[in-house]
Amino acid sequence: MKAGVRKFGAADRRLLPEGRLAGPMPWVIAIMTFLTVLAAAAGLGLGSAAGNLDASMANRLTVQIMAANPDRREAEAAAALGALEHAPGVTRVHRLTQDEMQKLLEPWLGGGSLEADLPIPAMIDVDLASAAGDRLDAVRGAIGAAAPSARVDSNATWLAPLGRLIGALRWLAITLVLLMIGATAATVVLAARAALDTHRATIEVLHLMGATDVQVARLFQRRIALDALFGGAVGLAAAALVLVLLGSRAAALGSDLLGSVALGPLAWALLIALPILGVLLAMLVARATILRALGRML
Repeated sequence: MKAGVRKFGAADRRLLPEGRLAGPMPWVIAIMTFLTVLAAAAGLGLGSAAGNLDASMANRLTVQIMAANPDRREAEAAAALGALEHAPGVTRVHRLTQDEMQKLLEPWLGGGSLEADLPIPAMIDVDLASAAGDRLDAVRGAIGAAAPSARVDSNATWLAPLGRLIGALRWLAITLVLLMIGATAATVVLAARAALDTHRATIEVLHLMGATDVQVARLFQRRIALDALFGGAVGLAAAALVLVLLGSRAAALGSDLLGSVALGPLAWALLIALPILGVLLAMLVARATILRALGRML
């Protein structure tokens, strides 16, 4: 029997019909790929947002001069600016102008002269060096000595809950990606077993002709690989369209936080690689499933 072993050509592959649009498997894989790419994009975007948040806000302080008397507020603001310019670890000091304060408060308080209606604190943005975290107390002490009514807020403190939320959502996205990969593998297993049962008579004839289990498994592996390739391409195209539309809507909002979720070239390369990895996974799972089932049949 082994003497009659031969390789299968294109004509022999027709023993297993490859109607990729007729069966449910390519469309199931397309849905799985669509969801996997979206979940992976969410994880990559949230990771980018967390990194940008730490880089731009973690080492920033906001100083508010709370004195009600305008003259005293101006004097303390000038003293605080002078103290900050000479404080160790401070890289940039910027006092918000009246126009900048007006733009910040206008969505809640409306237009007009804000100072005539209520006293507005003087606000100073302070950027610290990345290694100046241990000097934060010294900076606070310098501000307190120069401006007794000053209130110092660390952006890292009030951004910590947001950072933890982004981290939790990122891990959720990673978990969803892993679950989708497992579900895709299970789908391939079911499809391979169904195809094996459907073509059991053909497989017996192939064995009588001298075909080995590896050769028979290769036929099924090729068919499932084509189904996975078609479904992966459809799922990736649909997910890319959704991501582009969502990215354009987020950019139109003009939000710095939403803008930081945008995907870079490396992230897009990883997303494009997912369907390719899915095809390789489908081929390996199909091969292992078919060989195991054929071993039980003989």
